[in-house]
Amino acid sequence: MAQKTNAARLLDAAGINYSLVEYQVDEDHLEASHVAEQLGEDLDCVFKTLVLRGDKTGPFVCVIPGSLEVDLKLAARISGNKNCEMLHVKELLPLTGYIRGGCSPIGMKKVFPTFLHESALLHDFIYISAGVRGMQIRINPEDLIKFTESSIYPI
Repeated sequence: MAQKTNAARLLDAAGINYSLVEYQVDEDHLEASHVAEQLGEDLDCVFKTLVLRGDKTGPFVCVIPGSLEVDLKLAARISGNKNCEMLHVKELLPLTGYIRGGCSPIGMKKVFPTFLHESALLHDFIYISAGVRGMQIRINPEDLIKFTESSIYPI
């Protein structure tokens, strides 16, 4: 049985259905493509959590399919910023409580505006990080949207 993460405990407390799925971590390959390969899943249903900093709003979160790169101009526009940039990796842990390769949109130290890529709605379930390397949460995208109060955008 997989060890419960903080993100999993928060979903339990909210009564949201999900499952924890473990995979083999490769420290040299933390990208979503490796996770999808390990899970035997399509890269389009393995979502990565990216933390960005806007020039007006400060930090915000984009959750996008592993097959895509974030469009910074679009991300800035939908989040109410003129410009934005990826958060520097050394800022990730102090700001969110998570490390690169184990960043979940659930259970960050603070609640940040969250934007989920619209393609999530094409799937019955998607995978997101459970908050540690080596574990994913398999969840219905509608449940994730409700829990994180995400906005849907074509990021």
